[in-house]
Formats: sequence, structure tokens, C-alpha cells
Amino acid sequence: MCRLLAYAGPPILLEKLLVEPRASLISQSLAAREARTIVNGDGCGIGWYGERPEPGVYRGILPAWSDANLVSLCRQIRSPMFVAHVRSATSGEVSTANCHPFTDGRHLFMHNGQIGGYPTLRRAVDAMIPDALYARRRGTSDSEAIFLAALGNGLDADPVGALGATLEAIEAKAAAQGVAEPLRFAAVHADGDSLWAYRWSSDGHPPTLYWRQAGDGVVVASEPCDAGSEAWSMVPPDSVMTIGRDGSREISAFRRPAVTRQAA
Repeated sequence: MCRLLAYAGPPILLEKLLVEPRASLISQSLAAREARTIVNGDGCGIGWYGERPEPGVYRGILPAWSDANLVSLCRQIRSPMFVAHVRSATSGEVSTANCHPFTDGRHLFMHNGQIGGYPTLRRAVDAMIPDALYARRRGTSDSEAIFLAALGNGLDADPVGALGATLEAIEAKAAAQGVAEPLRFAAVHADGDSLWAYRWSSDGHPPTLYWRQAGDGVVVASEPCDAGSEAWSMVPPDSVMTIGRDGSREISAFRRPAVTRQAA
């Protein structure tokens, strides 16, 4: 599984969360503590909001622990809202196009999890992406497909509803094709004004996702990134946490686990 981190609140240097902590996201790329895959070395990326509506993005195929450019950027960029991701590939080859976060206009999206049985479902899931958006498909990962399909389902106007509808449609296609493997979804979507952190799975066993207060801001992460682990709380399963640029937060229900699928 991949590792991710996101922050919203008063502007801070990215290094405060991504580089300096003993268990920073960069260190988790080499030695994650709460993941089945300890090493997450199939690329990395950051996305941040600054003076323009569209975010800045840096992605690369080097492991985060050996990417000097990533560290240099984190030491220079100050932002009120940013996301970061280190990848352990479950679908799609190691390439810049498959590294997170994915972006379109003012949107950023990153995902930890997978569409179970994706080799079987890939053609059907790709068909969910509207023709007008399909030219923006740069990679081959299931995560990018979810993002583009959600854009087609109205992500700009109703982020939570669009992602819910997208996952529901994928579940229906999996059931129709007799795919038993679960869909697991810990993800972050941001648009510069708000940030949404999701924790859900079709089998009731979603990937980990924690949150804690960080001064007047809020940070969410796949696993705690600092020594004060007692300050972290788990985002409840089947929930979405909405975080404002001012650090305000709200947790609400997302989707209930689907009925367990049976292979055909």
C-alpha cells in the first residue's frame, strides 16, 4: 500500500511535515510502519496551493528517500494546503504519469488502496471516463481512472457525491463480472478551498487514515508522522473528513460497505 499525507490550515513550510519529523512521509517511503509493503519506492509526488487557483505539482519516479529535488522543494515551499504521496505500485508501471497526485484544473487527487481485480475491470472502468476527459488520461493506474471518472460525475460541483457515485459504479461492474476482490479507498481530494479525506472499502477493511490538529491546521496521513502518536485519531471507516483552508473540520458518513461479492 502507498503512504499519503495532506495538510490544510495556516501556511507552513512543507518540510515541517514531510522532511523534519522522525517518521516523516519521506522516511515512510523506505520504512513504513503500518503498511503491508514496508518500502514505498515506486515514485513520489507533492501538490500545493499558492497564489494561483491551480496547484503546483511535482512528481517523479525516484524513491522519495533519494529524491534531492523533492527535499529541496519542501524546504522552500510554504503553503496553506498541500498533499504528498509515496507510491507502492499495485496497478500501472513505474512512470511519472502513474505517480500521485493527479491534477486537473484546480483539483488534486491521490489514493491509497486499489480496485480489486483491476486487470479484469480495467476496460469497463476506463469506459466510465467521458470522451471529453479521456484525452487527459496520461497513465495506466486505477487511481487516475477513479479521478477522471469522478470528474465526469460532477466532482467540481459535488465532490463527495461524485466520488460516491464513481465507487458505486465500479462496484456494480465488479459484481457483474464476478470479481470478488474488494475495492479499498483511502484518498484525498482538494480544490484549494477545501480538502476531503476519505476512508472506505467494499469489504469493511479500509486502509488506515489518521488525523490530528497541527496548530490551527489539520493534517491527515496514512500513519502518524511524528513521535506524538497519542495526538492522532483514526478517521472512522465509511467516513469523509472535510477540512477548510482555515483548518475547520467536519467528519460525516460516506458510503456503507457493499455486500460481499462472490466470484462467478
